[in-house]
Amino acid sequence: MRSDADLVLSGAEEVVLPKTARLNKLRWHCRRALLELDLVFKRYWERVGDSIDAEEESALRALLAEEDHDLWALVSGKVAPDDVDVVRDNLLAELRRP
Repeated sequence: MRSDADLVLSGAEEVVLPKTARLNKLRWHCRRALLELDLVFKRYWERVGDSIDAEEESALRALLAEEDHDLWALVSGKVAPDDVDVVRDNLLAELRRP
């Protein structure tokens, strides 16, 4: 099953991006205006490399949709997520690792 983030629309055609291209886009979106977030994501990518699975990829994409200050509040643990999402919660724990 493909998610919308896997697709690039080119005219009337759909092109499925390979995992490497999707992860490169995620890495690019991890570049934030807050230095603290940049450092957290840099450490994260150094640890996981290309080994994240589709669920983690989706959870990361959802986190990156947050505004920087809201994202920092989640990553730093100052604010707890409103709902329970095991994959996202595991991702947040991984991001918090030194």
